[in-house]
Amino acid sequence: MSRIGKLPIPLASGVQVRLDGAAVTVQGPKGSLTHSLPDGITAAMDGDRLVLSRRDDSKPQKALHGMARAVLANAVRGVTQGFAKELEIHGVGYRAQVSGKVVSFALGFTHPIEFPIPEGIEIAVEKQTRITVRGRDRQAVGQVAAKMRALRPPDVYKGKGIRYVGEVLRKKAGKTGAK
Repeated sequence: MSRIGKLPIPLASGVQVRLDGAAVTVQGPKGSLTHSLPDGITAAMDGDRLVLSRRDDSKPQKALHGMARAVLANAVRGVTQGFAKELEIHGVGYRAQVSGKVVSFALGFTHPIEFPIPEGIEIAVEKQTRITVRGRDRQAVGQVAAKMRALRPPDVYKGKGIRYVGEVLRKKAGKTGAK
């Protein structure tokens, strides 16, 4: 069996799981998430745990088994604790601010960049240079953080731009000049 897929998903108190054919709905204190299971993967409740099983032992089924289990485990964690990604802005004059459902960035361009906040995502800006993206859906949080980083990726020569907190940037040496 798949090492990840065979692990049961423990359900915390306050988490309810509804199985409706291939659709699994996870509901908790932070909201609800619905995921559809791939063909050949089935889910069943075993007390206060969610267990996934697969149709056969073919290689694609094993891969889908582990992936489906990981997606549902992230859904359970998302509706209880949520997920967060933190970004830093480096550069003189580079900053961000939240106004309503829009994040405004000043990133060295001739105009400010307006980034709409998607539904189900919360964005907080501390000290104009530190952005926190929070939400219950892990994929959506990571996607929004990646799109923000792509507005001004870190420069390899000066280190200016938007990067994840803790991201190590390998800087390049500049031009050496004529001899």
